[in-house]
Amino acid sequence: MNDPVRSPDITTSLPPQIRPPKTRSQPGFSRTGLLFLALGVAGLCLPLVQFKANRIVLGEGFLLPAALPDVGWAIALLLALILGTALWQRLPLMPRLGLALLGLAGTVLALGFAAKGLVPQGNTIARAAPAAGFWLLCLTFALMAADALSRMGLSRPARWLALGLSLALIALCLGSGVLDQTSVMVEYAARADLFRRSLGQHLTLAFGSLAMALVVGLPIGIAIFLTPALRRGVLGALNLLQTIPSLALFGIMIPIFGWIAANVPGAAQIGVAGIGIFPALMALFFYALLPVVSNTLVGLTAVDPAVRDAAFGLGLTRRQVLLQAELPLALSVILAAVRIVLVQNIGLAVIAGLIGGGGFGSFVFQGLNQTAMDLILLGALPTIMLALVAGVALDLLVEAVSPKKGNQT
Repeated sequence: MNDPVRSPDITTSLPPQIRPPKTRSQPGFSRTGLLFLALGVAGLCLPLVQFKANRIVLGEGFLLPAALPDVGWAIALLLALILGTALWQRLPLMPRLGLALLGLAGTVLALGFAAKGLVPQGNTIARAAPAAGFWLLCLTFALMAADALSRMGLSRPARWLALGLSLALIALCLGSGVLDQTSVMVEYAARADLFRRSLGQHLTLAFGSLAMALVVGLPIGIAIFLTPALRRGVLGALNLLQTIPSLALFGIMIPIFGWIAANVPGAAQIGVAGIGIFPALMALFFYALLPVVSNTLVGLTAVDPAVRDAAFGLGLTRRQVLLQAELPLALSVILAAVRIVLVQNIGLAVIAGLIGGGGFGSFVFQGLNQTAMDLILLGALPTIMLALVAGVALDLLVEAVSPKKGNQT
């Protein structure tokens, strides 16, 4: 029996330039979801909570089923099912986001109820601390939620709303009392007044150094833009400052300002001192100068020469061109420097605790000295949260003033 005649594939006879592209078969599962599933399963296999007789000892880790004997298996199964849905390639984005938030809420609630069950009532010494499984599950569900939000392509107002709702949910969770028996919240309850003062000091260090850098750095950036001969020397000096390790720079401030306070009349009266918030503020100011100066220069240099020529053609003076044309067009790049400086200084302000500058660093270094991880977390977690919120908010501001994206809402 003769083989049937097959019709020739005409695409193979076409020149390579006009052949249709070969389509690749898409996998039936989400590769990103596979990563989320692996991270989440690892979190379920690690202890959710660690019970310690006091805040210094290592303690004993409890998996989710053991930490909540009555409902632990059911919660673990629910979290595993939510993680499994991440593999579904065609799952709509809104349900994907809702499931991620449900998993995050379930993890936090499980920790809170586990802490209440493990710590004996009236015992103020024992601690129930979040363990590796809790942090890994929170990270997994947070990444799932962030992935869904990024795929939605939300408008800028919607992203502002999402940021506000996220902060409101965190405040609701902390204010509801469900986490009151966890170790970090126990440490907070014992130091609530000190925590509020440390928050004010941390914000003063971060925003104060940023304000000083803008007041000094913007004129320097404009000056080296207008006078190119100054660029090499100024940027070289600022780069040298930036290469000094942060701990070393904080240490250098102590003898310098200590000598000024002791020998310059009136210096001590206005707050100059070798230790405290002043040297920490100055060290952060020095670190902030390079991003502000360099981004100001880059933003002004990137202005289209045609715009500058048109402004001069309208009869504007050099000062008017700078203020009315060049600086507004460079604003997005300058705001990018503000974002870099603010996020950087929120983190670096922790080191100020070493020289008496206050802030959340005081909790971190007290915890290190006492081998108390819960006290370290009391300083580290709000620092991370401040940096994340500042980064996201300033990203949105940069996008709002960007010439290319300013009209997208």
